[in-house]
Amino acid sequence: MTHPSKTLDIVALGEAMVEFNQTPGQAPDEAPMYLQGFGGDTSNAAIAAARAGAHVAFLSRLGTDRWGERLMDLWQRENVGTTTVLRDTQAPTGMYFVSHDAQGHHFSYARAGSAASRMQPTDLAHWQDTIASSQWLHLSGISLAISSSACDTAFAAMQHARNVGTQVALDSNLRLSLWPLARAQACIRHAVALCDLFLPSLEDMTALTGLTQAQDIIDWSHAHGAAQVVIKLGADGALASDGTQRRSVPGCAVHARDATGAGDCFAGNLLAQLSSDHNLWDATAYANAAAALSVQGIGAVSPLPRRDAVLDLLNKGTHA
Repeated sequence: MTHPSKTLDIVALGEAMVEFNQTPGQAPDEAPMYLQGFGGDTSNAAIAAARAGAHVAFLSRLGTDRWGERLMDLWQRENVGTTTVLRDTQAPTGMYFVSHDAQGHHFSYARAGSAASRMQPTDLAHWQDTIASSQWLHLSGISLAISSSACDTAFAAMQHARNVGTQVALDSNLRLSLWPLARAQACIRHAVALCDLFLPSLEDMTALTGLTQAQDIIDWSHAHGAAQVVIKLGADGALASDGTQRRSVPGCAVHARDATGAGDCFAGNLLAQLSSDHNLWDATAYANAAAALSVQGIGAVSPLPRRDAVLDLLNKGTHA
């Protein structure tokens, strides 16, 4: 139920980045061309939620470089609150490159020492009122992985959210290039214990736990503290559990071009629906449709759909 003191729907914490995404369809002997865009998983989710109609803000650090300015401009265009974005004069804004081949999409990062990786628990002094005024705080495995200080900041934000009645959502988003498996296992287990909604992928959880069946992963997630769990299954949709019942929610049949931001799109749209008092099953169906639309474009942000397009796809009832 929406609480009258919660003037925001979602605040997201993490690293926003500049994206260079390889354009598909080039001949093997051609030099690759890249489209410049924006990314960063929790930023993508925040924009997705704002396009769905949610009131959203972002918590992070950015460099004072040109790329940082462009990200600030992006959020302002997308109606994502930026008063909680701290500017770091000593560190750059991170960036990454996406390449494509027959096996899918691959990420290469230039984020070491980025402004966001320098987040500190003391930054919470700037953010605690915003977190308290929001229905949801959204984080991811990447929010925990980019540095030890960012991980500590994320845990402090999660604990503060619980103290002030703000629900916590966590997307697993496992990137083992950022941290050792043993640390990822320990930190994500701790984060799951602090979250109200866990959004893992099957692949992430197999790497983290060795489990390969969605039902077993839901059992693990509830046992470690998550009240609600939605496992993202790509084209197969999602399996959702509220702790009492579980439902398989089918995906939508579409031609996928680029899945770079699909999971982030799913998370943002799911939280936007939950913020509007939709139940978990309807919210998951909406998020499936939004993610299906997002994979038909190129890049993380540009293809994120607007609400009318999602409702149109849902009304068509096109399932995988």
